[in-house]
Amino acid sequence: MLSAAHDILSHEKAPGNQSHAVLLADILPTFIIKLLAPLGLHLLPYSPRVLVSGLCAAGSFVLVAFSRSVGTSLCGVVLASISSGLGEVTFLSLTAFYPRAVISWWSSGTGGAGLLGALSYLGLTQAGLSPRHTLLSMLGIPVLLLASYFFLLTSPEPQDPGGEEEAETAARQPLIGTPELKPGSSSGLSLQERWTVFKGLLRYIIPLVLVYFAEYFINQGLFELLFFRNTSLSHAQQYRWYQMLYQAGVFASRSSLHCCHVRHTWALAALQCLNLGVLLLDMWFSFLPSIYLVFLIILYEGLLGGAAYVNTFHNIALETSDEHREFAMAAACISDTLGISLSGLLALPLHDFLCHLS
Repeated sequence: MLSAAHDILSHEKAPGNQSHAVLLADILPTFIIKLLAPLGLHLLPYSPRVLVSGLCAAGSFVLVAFSRSVGTSLCGVVLASISSGLGEVTFLSLTAFYPRAVISWWSSGTGGAGLLGALSYLGLTQAGLSPRHTLLSMLGIPVLLLASYFFLLTSPEPQDPGGEEEAETAARQPLIGTPELKPGSSSGLSLQERWTVFKGLLRYIIPLVLVYFAEYFINQGLFELLFFRNTSLSHAQQYRWYQMLYQAGVFASRSSLHCCHVRHTWALAALQCLNLGVLLLDMWFSFLPSIYLVFLIILYEGLLGGAAYVNTFHNIALETSDEHREFAMAAACISDTLGISLSGLLALPLHDFLCHLS
């Protein structure tokens, strides 16, 4: 949807800073929703939140597809951001009611979403569909979201054990046939208790913020500037390869929890910051001899980012008490969006500065 927004904006009389506007419209609503999550948003009933998320996703496709102005396109991006932010807070909170193994599956799904979303848009437009018709063809996705929640997802037991074997039981009923899920025991937490839990989460939140800051600093500020002339790939093709390899790395590592569990996520943050340092130095000194070496670094960047995400939430699920888990999962959601927002504040001005130098 964001790729289509850029394409449609390029055919409209958009101002020169349209990329900045799209990024702001994409990040700000999600950031606000995740800020509100620890303050009580996570206590609202789940089904209405999922319904709003699905409707906003559908509305974003329709608005951007039929947009004839920059403002309408940006409103579509805002709706997509609301859908994404509200959906992530909702489903991560919901994992508190299910076996802890679902966190690995959730992370794998979100990693696959980035890869399949980019591939589906690229494939359909390459096949000859316009951005508008490509977006309209995607309206089935929000329908599948709502159908999977109300008809496929089974209602959890009050205190679901954490083992993986229990995740295979199919005796529960779909949510559509059961009373509305009520918030867990975290609904009774006082503000003081929430603050105490949040302070305990900082050892998970800060490394994940740093990981996302470093990788989105690379993605937003450096990808377009990492251009190699001694290759058959055009500038646009190189950029697409960077994005594809990044998404592939994220998908692989978000699906790797059963193979590799990392308790000390600060090490992943340090390695990601090292990646940023190497690529920043290459911007000034051009010491990397081949684009294929950059390909490896970007694939590695995606692997670190996905591993940090899945291990952070898995560690929170393992080390947080049952009564605090629902609140903790919702509160930790702010990590990635905060890192992306901070990177945008620095990466976009740096990108413009380096462009003016060249």
